[in-house]
Amino acid sequence: MKVLVVGSGGREHALAWKIAQSKKVDKIFCAPGNGGIKEIAELVNIKADDVVSLLKFAKEERIGLTMAGPEAPLVKGIVDEFTREGLKIFGPVKELAMLEGSKVFAKETMKRLGVPTADFKVFSDAGKAKEYLKEKGAPIVVKADGLAAGKGVIVASSIEDAEAAIDDILVKRIFGSAGDRLILEDCLEGEEASILVFSDGKTITPLVSSQDHKRIFDNDKGANTGGMGAYSPAPVVSGELFDEIIDKVFRPIINGFAKEGKSYKGVLYAGIMITKDGPMVLEFNARFGDPETQAILPRLKSDLVDVAMACIDGTLDKIKLEWDKRPCLCIVCASKGYPGPYEKHKEIKGLEDARKVKDSVVFHAGTVRENEKVFTSGGRVLGVTGLGMDIKSAKEVAYKAAGRIKFDGIYYRNDIGYRAMGRENG
Repeated sequence: MKVLVVGSGGREHALAWKIAQSKKVDKIFCAPGNGGIKEIAELVNIKADDVVSLLKFAKEERIGLTMAGPEAPLVKGIVDEFTREGLKIFGPVKELAMLEGSKVFAKETMKRLGVPTADFKVFSDAGKAKEYLKEKGAPIVVKADGLAAGKGVIVASSIEDAEAAIDDILVKRIFGSAGDRLILEDCLEGEEASILVFSDGKTITPLVSSQDHKRIFDNDKGANTGGMGAYSPAPVVSGELFDEIIDKVFRPIINGFAKEGKSYKGVLYAGIMITKDGPMVLEFNARFGDPETQAILPRLKSDLVDVAMACIDGTLDKIKLEWDKRPCLCIVCASKGYPGPYEKHKEIKGLEDARKVKDSVVFHAGTVRENEKVFTSGGRVLGVTGLGMDIKSAKEVAYKAAGRIKFDGIYYRNDIGYRAMGRENG
């Protein structure tokens, strides 16, 4: 079977790496891919959101399975287009991918189907939004409705910050059409966790829990990023709490859609805040998380191709996932300046040395390979991952491997996994 992976980040490298382990796969293509994926797949020079060109390529190459990594092609309707042409593709149709593509759609769906989430109100007029803000006070969360490259959510600690965010979105239009509407949402307090499930529209099969580190600096200080590291499992999500999240979050969504004649197929990601009142949904993603995937897939013993096909064919009830019991931790190595402006094309050295660290894997994100050399090409450059008997030893493996990698301006947090280790030690 030929498989096409769509995307170019660390998540897509992890997907391609896992797919390459399947005996059913003869060849992997990746569009557009990166310097690490190039070692295991043939790179195709097509952008991830160019659905027309991707479809043409998949038909010409007789691709047996396509996996779309990022949200943009899903929200554009890649699954609808491929399915219409009889091609197997993993992911939800455009209408249901709007759980990620539109925060208003997601919140209204949660409200309709009884999923616990923060109280909210939708606005398209800045003046009315500010009136409501004065009633509610701060802290408050301001969210642009559409996709904004991970930058459309502002946690405002003061009325002034919230007003500035409202103006940025609705008046200055810094997110373009993604800011046609915004949400003002109550600010939840607690600890975050990421829970993902596979679904074929009927059956829900959970993946192991994970936790991301969003802030750029140690101790969760500084600006939000796409994620500076992750680990799995997340000790904050006990067995009982995990079951509660599946029952109160995922079943109402998947079963609710099914009752409405809609079938959610693929992976569904929920960002959960564990509050004193129980788990509450912060956001949904219609695809694998990044960098959570880099901490989850090394633990998956089952064949990912079998799981993907079962989701597409409606036979997920016949699949039992097998997991490595060892925890996994991923550190993101970033370019100096990220998440702000950063320089590119810095040569990366030490990758071969890092590979020699037992139980480590290096996933490429923002890299490009030129004449056997690898250079930086993005803000998040590498995801250095380690497995261990506990979070502490997984962390030691990951940091040992990361310590062997060098490029000008390399930056990574030194405290990935600190919450989990606190719980292990406690």
